[in-house]
Amino acid sequence: MYKLLIILLLLGIAPSTYAQHEQHKSAQQKTEIYTCPMHPEVQSSKPGKCPKCGMTLVKQKPKAPAKQQQPPQKKANQAKPATPAKKPAQQKQAQPTQKKAQPAHKHAQPTQEKTETPVQNPQEKEKSIHRAGHKPESPGPTYKPRTVRYDLYVRDTLVNFTGKTRRAVAINGSIPAPALTFTQGDTAEIYVHNEMDVETSIHWHGVFLPNRFDGVPWLTQKPIKPHSTYLYKFPIIQNGTYWYHSHSGFQEQSGMYGALIFNKVDEPDMPAIPIVLSDWTDMNPKEVYRSLRSANDWFAIQKGATQSYAEAIKKGHFGTKLKNEWKRMTAMDVSDVAYEKFLTNGQDMAEQTHFTAGDVVKLRVVNGGASTYFWLTYSGSKITVVGNDGNDVEPVEVDRLIIAPAETYDLLVTIPDNMQYEFLATAEDRTNTTSLWLGRGMKMKAQRLGKLKYFEGMKMMNDMMKMNGDMEPMGMEMSNQQMDMNSVMYPESAEEDHSMHEEKSTAPAIDSSMKIKQKEADTTSHQGHNMPGHDMQNMGGSNGEIVTLNYGMLRAPEKTTLKPGPEKVLRFELTGNMNRYVWTLDNKTVSESDKILIKKGENVKVIMFNNSMMRHPMHLHGHDFRVLNKQGENAPLKNVVDILPMETDTIEFAASESGDWFFHCHILYHMMAGMGRVFTYQNSPPNPELPDQKLAWKRLNKEEKMFLPSGMVGLESNGSDGEFILANSRYQLSTEWRIGFKKAYGIESETYFGRYFGKMQWLFPFIGFDYHYNSVKNEPEETLLGQTSNQNNRKAFVAGVQYTLPMLFLAEARADSEGKFRFQLRREDIPLTSRLRLNLMGNTDKEYMAGLRYVVTKYVSLSTHYDSDMKYGAGLTFVY
Repeated sequence: MYKLLIILLLLGIAPSTYAQHEQHKSAQQKTEIYTCPMHPEVQSSKPGKCPKCGMTLVKQKPKAPAKQQQPPQKKANQAKPATPAKKPAQQKQAQPTQKKAQPAHKHAQPTQEKTETPVQNPQEKEKSIHRAGHKPESPGPTYKPRTVRYDLYVRDTLVNFTGKTRRAVAINGSIPAPALTFTQGDTAEIYVHNEMDVETSIHWHGVFLPNRFDGVPWLTQKPIKPHSTYLYKFPIIQNGTYWYHSHSGFQEQSGMYGALIFNKVDEPDMPAIPIVLSDWTDMNPKEVYRSLRSANDWFAIQKGATQSYAEAIKKGHFGTKLKNEWKRMTAMDVSDVAYEKFLTNGQDMAEQTHFTAGDVVKLRVVNGGASTYFWLTYSGSKITVVGNDGNDVEPVEVDRLIIAPAETYDLLVTIPDNMQYEFLATAEDRTNTTSLWLGRGMKMKAQRLGKLKYFEGMKMMNDMMKMNGDMEPMGMEMSNQQMDMNSVMYPESAEEDHSMHEEKSTAPAIDSSMKIKQKEADTTSHQGHNMPGHDMQNMGGSNGEIVTLNYGMLRAPEKTTLKPGPEKVLRFELTGNMNRYVWTLDNKTVSESDKILIKKGENVKVIMFNNSMMRHPMHLHGHDFRVLNKQGENAPLKNVVDILPMETDTIEFAASESGDWFFHCHILYHMMAGMGRVFTYQNSPPNPELPDQKLAWKRLNKEEKMFLPSGMVGLESNGSDGEFILANSRYQLSTEWRIGFKKAYGIESETYFGRYFGKMQWLFPFIGFDYHYNSVKNEPEETLLGQTSNQNNRKAFVAGVQYTLPMLFLAEARADSEGKFRFQLRREDIPLTSRLRLNLMGNTDKEYMAGLRYVVTKYVSLSTHYDSDMKYGAGLTFVY
């Protein structure tokens, strides 16, 4: 009886429970809503595509409204938020405290307390802030604009990213600096407190603002003095992802950069993460620049990119190497500097573990690197590009994209399952990576990119380079990143088919011998671009092809055409010399060129041809420009355009401002070498901060014209020989010496001062002084020119010329004040192996030398040589 009652009870409950389950399931199905990540007003009860942009609809999850996410960080490394300035900024400070910077940052908290802070530019407290010629967009009827204040404290600090403690510059104790967030319609009020013993500044990258707040010392403002405060105040009349950084000296390379977020009033409801990518070297940035200018190949040794003769023979490219040097080219590379670390928000690996399956996350990516391009890939799905340089673009799905220094991208990624997915940033030279992990669970790594095949790139460059150093376009239309010449070096490319990104239905594909082939490619939609021949596991499209973003695929959601007006057309040739590290426009640095006058109301078109072997991200301050691709009226708006070798790119912008605006390459070491121009609006009111314009111009170009030292000292068993050089972009002072340890060897020195001419700087006329002394009398000797040698005791003024010949031999012809002529050939640092160098010299005075140098460290080498005067010797050579 007891068992019967239990059975009846269960039979009664079961239908009721099943009915409740079915009702709950039915209600759940009814409440399921699918929406577009970019257009939340588009909703559907079933999966599908957005009718506005074509994006896949995602299931809307019943959860609390998403807030802007903290950048990835470890709790122990969180930076402190900005604090109210409760003490007068002019108060005398003690020596800056050497505090360790936090290796990650978070959003700075606006100062809630309104305080009166003495500032270096007190007139700004009363002046109303005009909008620099930009018509502000309406923030919406329901939004009440605010004045948002931040206090930024700039301090010297110590960091340890690599296991070694190094000096750096931090803002509010954080590297990168705190992310500053505003809403369109706000007014930014940012107090910068310089607590260092040196001057500083902050440039608001990509921001429309009054010229005097653009943040370029000696162009738009005076530098912020040590232990003082400066107020930057401007209206927020745009939205998107931007950033800020120092424009003083080497401070940006040292850590002074951070994200700048301008939200829309109706910002889509999804989690958003600011990501600041950067590069780090333990070497002092000033020493990095000096090393680049002195043609030191230590960075190539560190990266395994010397491309020596031994490597060429091993890889079957001996002829390629010979042809490369015959055309007077140095080793092929895609990056100038060897960095120890690449960082995501101050960490080599960061993570956000609170995301779950189905979440769509917006990544606001800023490339704050000094000179590094990053390949961006994601292991979870394709990447949807929805914004670039602060401007919306129509969504485009890709497998990967490359982000140039100073560019920003807004990207959408989906967490497909309850696992951890890797957002991977790989340096273009593929020496290392940095990553952000999204989600929780088992880790799903992104596909790693293989090492570059440098000799394939060298072979391609040999075919493109003329003997005079110019690039040969070879009849191809190249623009907007659509034909990446570096793709011949990518191991993921099919060996027999190094195809280029081309937006036409018949896309030229270039093999390693640079012969054009026709390859069918489906590029009818701006939503994707197929690259035939490029194959990589786990990253392919429908046919295993990699979809790589290029500028031709970017399309503005609205028309961007300029209003009718007078047009001013400017043409620039991007030029450079890698061996002496001089980068220019039209073979002129900023200091060697006049300011470019433009008029308010003009439409300015700039056409740029990259006639160098390096890519250049060109940035215009204070303006957006249209990048003229094949999107017609919907050409995308940007403030940085990356120009590849041999490309011709065209931009245009409306001249609607006043004052001086900087236009420059954003590879920082290229900019410091002088690669830029200044656009000046005619009839602009004088800048009250810079009343002496001649002095300001001189100070602006001080770093570019700076003379930098380099040298080499050999200490060997037969004596000492060496060279000291002091040089800038054009001029060089050098002294060579040879001192024998025996009287018979004598003493000699040659001092030259001259100027380099030509785009490639192969020609160097000079004047100088030659000194030879030998206490041991030798029999007079006849030179190869039939003259009696006077090298035993010679004190003579000299004049001559040096010229770089094919195979990088330096030819020298000179005459001295005693009527003697000399012709000499010399070649130094022939790369036999990755570290072994051969030196050769001979002249008509019957002097000759041959030597070997093995590079141990950046500054020390083992060396040996035979000299016609000092005979055989071996020892150490110190290089600086």
